[in-house]
Amino acid sequence: MKKLLLASAVTFAAVGPLHASEHSGTYDFDTEGDHQFINFKISHLGYSWLYGRFNEFDGQFVYDAENPENSSVEVTVDTSSVDSNHGERDKHLREEDFLYVSEYPEATFKSTKVVVDEEGEAEIVGDLTLRGVTKEVTLDAEMLGHGDDPWGGYRMGFEAETELKLSDFGIPMDLGKASETVELIISVEGIRQ
Repeated sequence: MKKLLLASAVTFAAVGPLHASEHSGTYDFDTEGDHQFINFKISHLGYSWLYGRFNEFDGQFVYDAENPENSSVEVTVDTSSVDSNHGERDKHLREEDFLYVSEYPEATFKSTKVVVDEEGEAEIVGDLTLRGVTKEVTLDAEMLGHGDDPWGGYRMGFEAETELKLSDFGIPMDLGKASETVELIISVEGIRQ
């Protein structure tokens, strides 16, 4: 159940010089090819960066090349799949101090608006639900590429970034001023359906 949250990212559409309707369509995240990532980084006491990721997520985006503002994205993330490359820390991240996985096993993102600028970069605005709290967030997205794949399909890839304030989502753990926010980096490859 790889439905991500940041699908959003893919969301995309933003992006880039896609102006031909032949690129339009509904794209499912490539969950089998491992060509997608939801990574995060947060300051550790202001001295270094702690990096991690979510291993299980899924989503879909609709890209409308002629009217990018009609594009959309939805993602669901399995919060128990958090992975910071340290078993004890990951166990703590799943507990009530952070993600509270036993109570909130999924995080979701659903876009509400896509705005594309003259350079083809996009802002994807949507509702992120994390730990039972829904807040509007904005993803800065760009299309990385699109085209035919070797297996007879058509693919499109996006990358998006956003920053979340932990307290906005009811995360009670106080890690100090340097660690009040977490940066999310989402890279997704979709297969046109």
